[in-house]
Amino acid sequence: MQGVGYRWFVRGRATAADLAGSATNLPDGRVEVVLEGPDAAVAAVLADLDGPRAPGAVTSVDVRDEPVQGVRGFTTT
Repeated sequence: MQGVGYRWFVRGRATAADLAGSATNLPDGRVEVVLEGPDAAVAAVLADLDGPRAPGAVTSVDVRDEPVQGVRGFTTT
């Protein structure tokens, strides 16, 4: 389970890297993160998701590649 501020942490990292996407709280306590942009920038943000600066107690990050959706901006819900 992620801590308070995790979605905003993700949003800050993603917008700083000029990525589009979202960070959404799921009913079971997990956070779903969608990132779109250059591969290197996505990889850098993914590395931060469970790094030492991430708020809360991230127990794992599952990654899957999916087709680009053409999302603009970054949202949190």
